[in-house]
Amino acid sequence: MRAAGSRSLESDPFPAAAPDLAGEAVRWLSRLASERRASSNTLAAYSRDLRQFLAFLSEHFARTPDLACFTSLTPADLRAFMSRLRSGGAQSRSVARKLSAIRSFARHLERSGKGEAAVFAAVRTPKLARALPKPAPAAAACALACGDLRAGEERPAWVIARDAAVMSLLYGCGLRISEALSIRRRDAPIGKTDSLTVLGKGRKTRSVPVILPVRAAVEAYLALCPFALAPDGALFRGERGGPLSPRIIQLVMERLRGALGLPASATPHALRHSFASHLLARGGDLRAIQELLGHASLSSTQIYTAVDGSRLLQAYRSAHPRARG
Repeated sequence: MRAAGSRSLESDPFPAAAPDLAGEAVRWLSRLASERRASSNTLAAYSRDLRQFLAFLSEHFARTPDLACFTSLTPADLRAFMSRLRSGGAQSRSVARKLSAIRSFARHLERSGKGEAAVFAAVRTPKLARALPKPAPAAAACALACGDLRAGEERPAWVIARDAAVMSLLYGCGLRISEALSIRRRDAPIGKTDSLTVLGKGRKTRSVPVILPVRAAVEAYLALCPFALAPDGALFRGERGGPLSPRIIQLVMERLRGALGLPASATPHALRHSFASHLLARGGDLRAIQELLGHASLSSTQIYTAVDGSRLLQAYRSAHPRARG
């Protein structure tokens, strides 16, 4: 059994696996990147989850697992891993995600003719209670996308304008924060440009309309930005000139939600939820909203109908005389 520290993680990304198994794991990640176009965050999470499982197997069997070991796993082995996760405080969603990553690797082995791992079909994934999105109220979402709320802050005017422009894209276009921050200068939605091509999850592109207030917010930021922005460079910059970090926008949101009396669920992503929920409440077509959000499946978009329905029920219970009886 070779020592886990004999090679660095960079040269040996799966140190708890025998060479044949580790090699297949590397090929699996390469396939996810090239064929499935998985994002760097997805690849990092899947790699981390598989490393954790292989480390568990190394301890569980008191030897370095190889291909033969992996493909001969039993339901009891998987349940022992799940039990270990649970004892460490992992919630159902975390356990389910890790099992999903390991199943993906097992499917890679089957496609590659390296052996079957039927055990993964025999063990059920933990049931997840699907949480409803928590959009911000319309008035609060509009306030978050407006720099006026921060007029008294001792921050450079261009920084406040920058943050307002990012928030405007999240709420006005339904973008993910990663999508907003990946916009290049040459693609900035300004002037008469009324649409924006976005690179979303799975490297899929979609076109979203850009309304006038959003274009105005981006123009206000560009008018104040002190940096020379290269056409192929990032549109949004940090205070030192580098690409803007998502964490900065998250911190801004934390401060602003306190000023507006919003709950902790009011994150930058909640503005995307607000975009979808408010469109639906005003009669937006579900299929159109699906396309605007870039959801691969309509079921992902339909969850907003439950949000809208729950609000109607709350309004009924609070206002209808018979409901209060």
